[in-house]
Amino acid sequence: MSFAGVYPHYIHKVEKKGRSKEELDEVICWLTGYNRHTLQQQIDLKISLETFFEQAPQINSNVAKITGVICGYRVEEIEDRLMQKIRYMDKLVDELAKGKTMEKILRK
Repeated sequence: MSFAGVYPHYIHKVEKKGRSKEELDEVICWLTGYNRHTLQQQIDLKISLETFFEQAPQINSNVAKITGVICGYRVEEIEDRLMQKIRYMDKLVDELAKGKTMEKILRK
């Protein structure tokens, strides 16, 4: 599956809860180390989720602070590294959609 295929669903999810695409981009950039320009390039190239994370400049050093359940699994216990990164992103998007403050989402 491509990141470009998932991204519009993330936008829809957060916007229907009153959050913005800009906030979504900030969360994804925080997680992956992309900036808004390089994030858009990855979307335009329609790269796979695997490539998206392989090419990520720097997974945030606070990623271990992302805990909890997503899709029935505790994110901190997922053994497959790619799936764990995908679920980290899902968890952050859920937190954004649920109205958490950016400070809490970005583990500041």
